[in-house]
Amino acid sequence: MMFKISYSNQADKFLKKAEKITAKRLLEKIEKLQKEPIIHDTKAIEGSKNLFRVRVGDYRILYEIDYKEKIIGIVKIDKRENVY
Repeated sequence: MMFKISYSNQADKFLKKAEKITAKRLLEKIEKLQKEPIIHDTKAIEGSKNLFRVRVGDYRILYEIDYKEKIIGIVKIDKRENVY
């Protein structure tokens, strides 16, 4: 069962502005999350129940999982120092 992906405005803008190769790598990782929302390098964000992050080089994808609705909400995509 595949999850639907929903992007925040920030994530959407970030992907549009990012270099092609960076955007491609980020989108490949997001596609993996669609099939399996928690992959081997996923980390739970402390202090929140359904918030996770996954690494793509120097970038982080911050996302929420809604198991009931089968939706992954991409909250934020940015360089590591800007995500936390």
